[in-house]
Amino acid sequence: MAGSSLDSLISLLNTRVADLQQLVIARNMYPASSVTDLSAVDVALKAMELQVQKIKDRLREETEAVPKAKKLIEASLRQQKKLESMSAHVPSYLPERMTLINQETCKCRLPETSKPEHGLRSSNLEEEPAVLPKAGPRAPLVTTKMISGLKARVEEKKGRGSPPLWYITSEELDSLSSYMRGRLTLDKVNATINDMSAYAEANAQLITAPRKKLAESMLDRALELREIGGNEAVKGKYFFLETDVKGPSLKLDNTGKAILTVLRHLGRISETRIGHHRVIILLKPQ
Repeated sequence: MAGSSLDSLISLLNTRVADLQQLVIARNMYPASSVTDLSAVDVALKAMELQVQKIKDRLREETEAVPKAKKLIEASLRQQKKLESMSAHVPSYLPERMTLINQETCKCRLPETSKPEHGLRSSNLEEEPAVLPKAGPRAPLVTTKMISGLKARVEEKKGRGSPPLWYITSEELDSLSSYMRGRLTLDKVNATINDMSAYAEANAQLITAPRKKLAESMLDRALELREIGGNEAVKGKYFFLETDVKGPSLKLDNTGKAILTVLRHLGRISETRIGHHRVIILLKPQ
C-alpha cells in the first residue's frame, strides 16, 4: 500500500517537472520578439480605448444637441410657412420703382451734387432754416410746446420717404363679385399698385425739390402740384393725377379703369377733383 502511494507521488512529480521544462523552453524560444509583440498589443489597445472614449464624447454632444436641433427645425418650418405665404401674395411682375421716377425727375431737375430730398412737405419750395431762441439773460423760456413745434417743423422738412406698397391679397380679390373682378388677375392689380406708387413718389420729389434746383420748364408744374398738395383732402398724403398715368401697367383703358374701381372698392385709393384735375390719393388699407 505504501509502495503504490510512493510510486504515484513520484509519477506526479515527474509530470510536473516535464511541464516546467516545456514552459521554460517555450519562454526562451522567442525571447526578443515576444516582448515587442506584447508592447505593440498594449499600444494598440490604448489607442482603441482612446477612440472609444472619443466616440462616447461625440455621442454625448450629439445627444445634448438634439433639443436645439428640434427647435431650429421648428423655427425653419415657421419661416418656410411665412415665405410661402409671402410668395403666394407677391405678384410675379415687380418693376423697379426708381426707373419710372428717374425718368420723370431727371427732366425737371438741374444737375446737382447734393443728395435729393424725398417725401412730402407742406412748407415753401424755398428752404427755411429752423431758428432756435438765442441764449441770453432776456431770452424767452423754452417750453414743451415750443420744442414740439420745432420737432414738427424738422419732421416736415425731412418729408415722409417712399410711398408704401399696399398690395392686395388673393382673398381680397376673390371676395369681389364676379362682375367687378372680371378677368383681372392678382399680378395685374398689384403691378398697377407699383405704377401708382411710382407716380406718387415722382410727384413728391417734384414738390419737395428746392426752387433753384428745378428746371424752368417744370417750375409751373411743381407749383401746381404744391397747390394741390395743400388742399385739405390731399394734405399729408401721397397722390397722383389722372394725367400722370402713362403705364407700363396702368393705362386709361377699360382694364385700367376696372382696376381703379377694384382698388377704390378695396380701400387702396380714393378720388377727388381739385380744379380741372382728377386727383387719385393712396390710402392705407383698414
